[in-house]
Amino acid sequence: MLSKSDVFGFTPKKEYSTSVAYFSMEFAIDQSLKIYSGGLGFLAGSHMRSAYELKQNLVGIGMLWKYGYYDQGRAMDGSMKPYWVEKNYSFLTDTDIVFPVEVHGSPVLVKVFLLKPEVFGTAPIFLLSTDIPENDEVSRTITQRLYDGNESTRVAQSIVLGIGGAKLMDILNFEIDIFHMNEGHALPLAFYLYSKYKDLDEVRQHLVFTTHTPEEAGNEERDFHLLSKMSFFNGNTDDEVRALLNITNDRVNYTLCALKMAKVANAVSQMHGEVSREMWSSHDDICEIKSITNAQNKKYWKDDILENAFESDDDKLFAARKREMKEDLFKVVADQSGKLFDPDVLTIVWARRYAGYKRADLIKTDFDRFDELMRNTEFPIQLIWAGKPYPLDHSAIETFNALYYLSHSYPNIAVLTGYELELSAKLKKGSDIWLNNPRLYREASGTSGMTAAMNGSINLSIPDGWIPEFAKNGYNSFIIPPADRSLSFDQQNIVESESLLDILENEILPMYYKKPKKWIAIAKNAMRDVAPAFESGRMAKEYYQKLFANK
Repeated sequence: MLSKSDVFGFTPKKEYSTSVAYFSMEFAIDQSLKIYSGGLGFLAGSHMRSAYELKQNLVGIGMLWKYGYYDQGRAMDGSMKPYWVEKNYSFLTDTDIVFPVEVHGSPVLVKVFLLKPEVFGTAPIFLLSTDIPENDEVSRTITQRLYDGNESTRVAQSIVLGIGGAKLMDILNFEIDIFHMNEGHALPLAFYLYSKYKDLDEVRQHLVFTTHTPEEAGNEERDFHLLSKMSFFNGNTDDEVRALLNITNDRVNYTLCALKMAKVANAVSQMHGEVSREMWSSHDDICEIKSITNAQNKKYWKDDILENAFESDDDKLFAARKREMKEDLFKVVADQSGKLFDPDVLTIVWARRYAGYKRADLIKTDFDRFDELMRNTEFPIQLIWAGKPYPLDHSAIETFNALYYLSHSYPNIAVLTGYELELSAKLKKGSDIWLNNPRLYREASGTSGMTAAMNGSINLSIPDGWIPEFAKNGYNSFIIPPADRSLSFDQQNIVESESLLDILENEILPMYYKKPKKWIAIAKNAMRDVAPAFESGRMAKEYYQKLFANK
């Protein structure tokens, strides 16, 4: 059996002696390990890297997805098509641990793999799989696709992560002080702990929670009877669970349950904290919701040459390196689109998950004005869209496809596939402007802009998520003024798209082409202000101080 020293390979520092198990449905660790979909995984990956750098007493618990999230490819006409391809990883350690977890009243065997710290420079991460020959075909599907579209499979995934991960800690005799749920996916963990202690106050001493969703309707919710039938409550009776959580209807909101069973929770930005506290204010039996703003690991994301130019205040080297990074990105553009982009032309990137509230196509709301912008020869512009919609979100896929078809009419527009860690890094390093225009109060944090700023890309953003804590308009970023919230959504889109184009036409483009020194100064101001305030070392320390502390 593995010992803790075997797993860690180092002695945790005294100030991080509290032992923590960090449960997350996804971790974005390396391009080669495809067990993530987007922002939640990117956050968890940076947290694991900083936990290792700080030598914290923290272990990750995740899932080994056989087909990952999905591989984003194209159909014959170039429109988006998802593919599911089997993944195999020689760098994971087979622990030879196999144990049963009850799902739907029957035992499902869970096999355990370990990502050791030395492989990618992270805290150790245990990855759970049910895709083994000893299980029946249905049980094997549990860990095949991240965020499977089948509801029962999704419930089973939560059971394997939450109950399976907690049971593994007991099997290994790891004395865990704090169990941390990164989002509500691992909620069955709370019921495992309640089965053990039969005392909610005792459960709360060991359970903390991070919420990421800034609206009540967006939080995962399931039918009570389905959860009960599938063994979600780990042997606790229905009456017990209803009384414990004051459930009076037949819906179970994962976030609300987590807030009732944890000793403390955190939102992922100052603004998100305010929104979350207001959102759940009608419930008087929930824990305190603090704010710990998300962050990203600078060591992983930064470009060393650009960083040297910044630190030596060498603007000539800074501009030259930025041009080289654009050329590197444009090789991907050429490969995917057959278009040759110019590294001397201002390049805007919108890259994140395609979802309605993120408004990928906001910039073209006034199409005539957008068309004029894209055909401007005095101040030329290049525009790149990239991102992965949820594979069953047909509206988001339609947006992706519409933008792809639009790109046929412009040699300076590209729509890329494969938005994973590697492409994400190229886009952040190769962009001049990082565009972020969600509907206000819908982006809990939005960490992609942090890593863009670390690489000399200037944020052009709605003041949502982390942005109000960072942005100084015209100094380290450009801010799109939010429209009056009393307007309809369509009217808000019109007003905010006009503001976006105003800023591009009147401030950004003239500055980029006529005042390059000022442009570089803003990019450098962003690099200076983004770290350490939004570097994940700060975040990992803050989690120990505000969330994991025993007091």
